[in-house]
Amino acid sequence: MSKVPLLHYTRIIHALQRDGWIIVRQKGSHIRIQKRFSDKLLKVTVPAHKPVKRSTLSHILKQTKTELEDFLKLL
Repeated sequence: MSKVPLLHYTRIIHALQRDGWIIVRQKGSHIRIQKRFSDKLLKVTVPAHKPVKRSTLSHILKQTKTELEDFLKLL
C-alpha cells in the first residue's frame, strides 16, 4: 500500500475537482467542497495549508470516500 503523500492544498483541490467535487465557498484558510453521492450531499472542508499533513489528507480521503490509489491517479 502506498504512503499518503505530502501535498499542497491546490493539488488536492484540483484532483478532487477531477472526481466531480465542486468548490462551494472559502472562508479564511478553509475551502468547502461538496458532491452529490447517492441521495446524500457530501460536504468536506479542505485546509489551505502548504503542505497539508498526511493525517489530514487521509481524513479528507475517508470523508470523500476516495481510495488512495484512485486519488493518486487523479493527480
